[in-house]
Amino acid sequence: MNAAPLAGYTVGVTAARRADELTALLERKGATVVHGPAIRIVPLPDDAELLAATREVVEQPLDVVVATTGIGFRGWVEAAEGWGLAARLLNRLSGAQVMARGPKARGAVRAAGLVEAWSPEGESNAELLDHLIRMGVAGKRIAVQQHGEPLPDFVSALEAAGAEVVPVSVYRWTGPVDSGPLDRLLDAVLARQVDALTFTSAPAAANLLKMASATGRYKELVGVLRSDVLVVGVGSITAGPLVAAGVPVVQPARARIGALARELTLALPARATRLRIAGRDIELRGQAVVVDGELRPVAPAPMAVLRVLAAARGRVVSRRELLAALPSGGEEHAVETAIGRLRTALGEPRMVTTVVKRGYRLAMDPAGVAV
Repeated sequence: MNAAPLAGYTVGVTAARRADELTALLERKGATVVHGPAIRIVPLPDDAELLAATREVVEQPLDVVVATTGIGFRGWVEAAEGWGLAARLLNRLSGAQVMARGPKARGAVRAAGLVEAWSPEGESNAELLDHLIRMGVAGKRIAVQQHGEPLPDFVSALEAAGAEVVPVSVYRWTGPVDSGPLDRLLDAVLARQVDALTFTSAPAAANLLKMASATGRYKELVGVLRSDVLVVGVGSITAGPLVAAGVPVVQPARARIGALARELTLALPARATRLRIAGRDIELRGQAVVVDGELRPVAPAPMAVLRVLAAARGRVVSRRELLAALPSGGEEHAVETAIGRLRTALGEPRMVTTVVKRGYRLAMDPAGVAV
């Protein structure tokens, strides 16, 4: 039998919107998911800032409207409909040049009965901004639909080129109403009980770092994310706060939820330790081992012992060294208990050899590394 690619791994999900979709994708690959939303989406009907921006847009003629995301543009139109402003908004937008950042934004623009004037092939804000600057924006009134994350550089560059810009933030983020799940996820990350941590928005990344800082755990969190936990972000904007903190972030080629899940499915197993022990192929995962393709769960204490033995690559490891690795410490008999449980979990006692009066070692095959 072959274990699912993410079986034995625990993945943290910080998303608010589409968290269920990402969780389902990861669970189908075998992962255990811990959800701690790092942000809350302000409901559109209650968003006074979006209402004010919409009124500002419809009051005067527009020269250009920039649609950056499909869901954001659709949400804007739907919110305007709820406020009785949809007809006025669409009428105003129809008199402007519509720039759509990518295919989803184009689809939303067309669904609203509008036609885009231009869309970048690379689906990037940088290409969109470059096109606007080259065509000339001095004296023009431009509405920029933003999705959650502000685009200060984008807006300031247009203003520096002489444009009047009306930023329209759709689906704004705030902190979660209940910070408990996020706090518990943070604790699990620091305890190294989470193997990978996913982010789908920059505010979620920034808010996790902010919570860690406010509770005196920032330095420890950054250290863990730099070394022990795989961090995956949906795109470069999302990764921004983490990269600024010195945390390496794996990113898919396309900024999509499905692409993020696929990237994680490749990157996390690639970090696994693979060994050839007593004629068996062994792969160490988060809280499990795969023995000749069969997944075997391992409790935290024996897994901690196994990781130390695996790092020794067949060298004898003393009881004192193994005791230091146990999550809850204890006396030397705790090591013997953990070794016994490890042998049971592996299903082959010969994999772990007792070296009298010295300690324990793995019965590594001559080659040592599984292929």
